[in-house]
Amino acid sequence: MTAPVPAYGGPATILVVDDTAASRYVTGTWLRRSGHRVVEASTGTAALDALASEDTPVDLVVLDVGLPDMSGFDVCSRIKNDPAMAQPVIHLSATSIRGVDRAQGLNQGADAYLTEPVEADELLATVAALLRYYRARAEAERLAELLTKLNGATLTMNAATSIDELTTVLARAASDIFAVPAVALVGELDATLCRTLVGDAGDGQPHTDVAPAGLLSGFDVPTAFNRVRDTSLLHAPWGSVAPKDEVPDASATLCLRTRPGRPPVCVAIRRDGLSTVEKSVLAQLGNAAMLTLDTLRIQIEEHSLALTLQRSFLPEDVPLVEGLRTAVRYVPAARNAEIGGDFYELAELADGRLLVAIGDVAGHSIEAAIVMVEIRHALRAFATEDYSPRTLLEKLDVVLRRYHRWNFVTVCLLLIDRERCSAEVVNAGHVPPLLVTPDSIGYLDVRGPMLGLGLPQPEATRVPLPPAWEIILTTDGLIEDRIHDLDYGMDALRDAVSFDMAPGEVCDRLIEQLGRNKADDLALLVLRHNPLDSD
Repeated sequence: MTAPVPAYGGPATILVVDDTAASRYVTGTWLRRSGHRVVEASTGTAALDALASEDTPVDLVVLDVGLPDMSGFDVCSRIKNDPAMAQPVIHLSATSIRGVDRAQGLNQGADAYLTEPVEADELLATVAALLRYYRARAEAERLAELLTKLNGATLTMNAATSIDELTTVLARAASDIFAVPAVALVGELDATLCRTLVGDAGDGQPHTDVAPAGLLSGFDVPTAFNRVRDTSLLHAPWGSVAPKDEVPDASATLCLRTRPGRPPVCVAIRRDGLSTVEKSVLAQLGNAAMLTLDTLRIQIEEHSLALTLQRSFLPEDVPLVEGLRTAVRYVPAARNAEIGGDFYELAELADGRLLVAIGDVAGHSIEAAIVMVEIRHALRAFATEDYSPRTLLEKLDVVLRRYHRWNFVTVCLLLIDRERCSAEVVNAGHVPPLLVTPDSIGYLDVRGPMLGLGLPQPEATRVPLPPAWEIILTTDGLIEDRIHDLDYGMDALRDAVSFDMAPGEVCDRLIEQLGRNKADDLALLVLRHNPLDSD
C-alpha cells in the first residue's frame, strides 16, 4: 500500500551514493543545511541494501556514475525496475560529463543528470523540483487508492441488510482504508449502540458488542449536516470509543455523523495526524454510512410494518379439530419489505368435513395482500354453501376475474371426510399436497390451471386415507430458488420428512433446511391424523 506522503517541498530523506568521501561530504552538507536527512553509501551494493531496508525509507537518490563495484547506470536501472524502490534518481558525476554519458543516464531511468562542478543552488533546486513532482504523483496515487477503497466500502455498505452487518462493514472498511485498527458505532432503532472493533488492520476478525449507553454523549456533535465539511472530525483517546482493554492511551481520529432525533454514526481509527486528503476520505466514509443507515432504517421499519399487516391478515390460531394435530408457519421473504399474498385456511364445516386450503397471490404489493384477503374470505363464504371443491375454485375464479382481472392466484384445496377416510382434492396451479403415511411418502397427482385465466377446473380427485396419515401443504417460497428448479425443491421437501415427526417438528425442520433467506414468502400447513398419537 502506498505510504502517506509529506507536503510538497518539505524535508526528505536523501541517499547520497559516491565512492569519494569528500564528494559525499560536500553534497551531504548542502542537503543537510536545507533541512534534509542524508544517508550515505560508497558502493552500488550498499546503496541497494539501504534502499531495500525498511528502517530508513529513502525519498530520493543522488548517485555517482563511477562506483567501484558496478556502474551508477546499472544501479539506477535496478532502482527504477523494482516496484518496491522506484525513487527519483539524480546522477551527479565529475568524470562522466559528455553528452553521451548524460543521454545514457537519462535513458537508464535517471530523472536528472548534473555534472561537477555544480552550484549548490542548482542541486537543491533540482532536488526540490523532483520531490514536488514525485510527491504530487504519490499523493494522486494515494488518493486514487483511497477513493477506490471508499467506493468499494460504499457498495458493500449499501448491500447490508441489518445494523450489525452495516457496523461490521464500516469497521472493516475504515481499518482497510487506513491500515490501522478501527471501531464503528451505529445506533439501533431502539437507541442501543452497536459497536464493532477490527483490531488488526484489514484482516482482523471483527468483534461486535453493545456499547455502553451514552458513550458518545460526551462529544460535541452538531446535529445539522448538509455538506461533507459539516461532519465532525474529532481527536480523542482510543479508549473513549474502543473496549477498555484496547490500548486506551493511544490517540484516535473520530468521524461522527448524526441527524436530529437520530443516534449518531461514528467511525474511529487508531491514528492521529491525518492528511487533508485522508480527512476528506474519512468524512466521506462517515457520510456514506449515515446515508446507508437512513435507507436501512426505512427498510427495517417498512419490513416490520409489512410483516405486521401480513400476519394480521392470516388466522391468529388454527382451530382445534378433534383427532387432528396441526401446525402452521408463515415466514416472510428475507429481503422483501412489501406485503406478500401467501395464505392458508383451515375450517370445520357444519357436516363435520374439514376444509383445508393454501394459496398464493402472484406478486408482492398492497394489491396482492388485498386480493389475498378477498379470496380467503370468499372461500370461507362459499364453503358454507356446500359447494363441491371444483365449484369452489370456479367461483373464486369468477370473483378474481370480475374484481381483479390482472391478478392470478394458485390454490390447493382439500375437503377431508374423516368418517369415510377420504379427501377430495383440487389444485389450481399450486404445489401438490405431500401425503405421508407409515409406509410411503409421495405427492398427490392433482393439477389444474391457476385462477384468473377463466379456464375450466377438473373434477376433484378422491384420495383414500389410511388410518394414520399426515398431509403437508406449502407455497412455492419454501421449495423454489434462483438456482434449482421446482422439481429439485419438491424432492428436497419429500426427503426431509418422515411419519415419526410431529407437525411442529416437520415445520421447523423444513424451514431450517429449505426456508432460510428465501427471496419469496412461504406458508406451511401440516395436518396429522394418527390414532396412536397421545394427547
